[in-house]
Amino acid sequence: MIDHIGINVSDVAKSKKFYESALAPLGYKALMEFPEGAGFGEERAVLWILARPPVSTSAHVAFSAKKRQVVRDFHAAALKAGGKDNGEPGVRENYSPNYYGAFVLDPDGNNIEVVCLAQES
Repeated sequence: MIDHIGINVSDVAKSKKFYESALAPLGYKALMEFPEGAGFGEERAVLWILARPPVSTSAHVAFSAKKRQVVRDFHAAALKAGGKDNGEPGVRENYSPNYYGAFVLDPDGNNIEVVCLAQES
């Protein structure tokens, strides 16, 4: 099981604003901030953004959601925050019959996903 992950970013302020908005539907917020980065999570930081080379431009990070509506809310919030659509919310049967996910590229081009494995409620 993964405990936390870090992504190297080109612009901390821009990325912080993106992640604060995009991850809000998951209940995540910036829990720790310092000049060269920030940590996001619910009760403790599980995603870290850091201003250090090399900048991550092709990472894929997926977050789990308990409801499909959270996937849709993430996608909408991430796009509104300046992310680029990389796969609108929907079922990906090629992954599994109940794999409902959405993908957005962050300001540096990393593929950020939220997935729900539960059926629509």
